[in-house]
Amino acid sequence: MTTATAGREVTYLEAISEALDEEMTRDERVFIMGEDIGPYGGAFRITEGFQKKYGEWRVLDTPLAESGFVGAAIGAAMMGMRPVVEMQFADFISCAFDQIVEVAGTSYYRWRASVPMVIRAPYGGGVHGGPFHSECPEGWFFHSPGLKLVAPSTPYDAKGLLKAAIRDPNPVIYFEHKFLYRRVKAVLPSEDYIVPIGKGDVKRVGTDISVITYGAMVHLALEAADLLAKDGINLEVVDLRSLIPLDQELIYESVRKTSKAIVLHEDNKTGGIGAEIAARLAEDCFDCLDGPIIRIAPPDTPIPFSAPLEEFFLPKITDVVTAAKKLASY
Repeated sequence: MTTATAGREVTYLEAISEALDEEMTRDERVFIMGEDIGPYGGAFRITEGFQKKYGEWRVLDTPLAESGFVGAAIGAAMMGMRPVVEMQFADFISCAFDQIVEVAGTSYYRWRASVPMVIRAPYGGGVHGGPFHSECPEGWFFHSPGLKLVAPSTPYDAKGLLKAAIRDPNPVIYFEHKFLYRRVKAVLPSEDYIVPIGKGDVKRVGTDISVITYGAMVHLALEAADLLAKDGINLEVVDLRSLIPLDQELIYESVRKTSKAIVLHEDNKTGGIGAEIAARLAEDCFDCLDGPIIRIAPPDTPIPFSAPLEEFFLPKITDVVTAAKKLASY
């Protein structure tokens, strides 16, 4: 278990652990549930030491029954608790789809029952996990009213968004990218802070082309931007951070400035979040566009286990560079 210390550099993974620890200390209603999160400390060791510190009633090891323990968490949330449920891998969230979409997502609409719960969903590829441990299922829930979806790309956002999600009165699915766990680091503030849900962030200011993205793809876009800058093409990288609610104002502001847009995500291309963003830009920003809206996303297949095939499947820096040069020619 990590402990927040001023000036200490932490990983994305440690930022998530710190957020959980601090919120459990701050609010005794917060408790966590999931598979192997107790003595074992979770599949990625995010909850290591938590059960010893908070006890078995606030750090609950569950059976391999996602629908069952998500249902239990919904009930606890309705009774005033603040459960944080961990999906060992986001892929297994489908086992609890009915509970999340039909119960948690609709309860406030149906009878004004607040469901203040968080579902942590470790998602994404680049870790050679294959089709059962690398999916990006955010698109499934993007179409489900009543849920909030967040997907941080940095340790600062990971900590701040998780704190905001735990304090939110609505069900929030917190997509944490496994590839980033130990690969990105930052020095975080020692004081308490949140990152507001519904607000995106411009990670790189640019003038020529807007790249709208989230999660691990933010870092891909930033690397591509560094390469393109050498050729005089200036990318602006917009990190959505919050998928629902979507910061439409920030997206429009960026695209109206640059007049060109690339939408980049790791989820499959057809029916992905990028399709919705492209549609909104076509509807509301058509007059300011100087080129086609380009989507960069994996093909419509399961993510391969084979390392070379996975590398081929996932978006690459060269994909962004090629698309940007194409747009720059308009």
